[in-house]
Amino acid sequence: MIFITAKFAVRPEHADAWPELSRSFTEATRAEEGCLWFDWSRSLDDPDEYVLVEAFRDGDAGAAHVGSEHFRAAQAELPRYLAATPRIVSHEVDQDGWSELGEMKVD
Repeated sequence: MIFITAKFAVRPEHADAWPELSRSFTEATRAEEGCLWFDWSRSLDDPDEYVLVEAFRDGDAGAAHVGSEHFRAAQAELPRYLAATPRIVSHEVDQDGWSELGEMKVD
């Protein structure tokens, strides 16, 4: 799978509204056949930063995502609400879902 984590520095005046501002992009991406997950979290250290954790089945699914109409719409709409270019880590991982964190196993 393609595993991606991205950090979005949102302009302070838009930070509280970010979940709604990004909602249509989020919902459309989650509906993609090859999307495994697409989850936003707000930073505990910086209330203006959101972290996106996403995964796609494979490179073809990732390419379909980047080529989608909703991705192009997000490229046109969302940057106006950002304070900086998002930072990203993207890596191909040889698995197809989440693994257990054995060091914190719950019995």
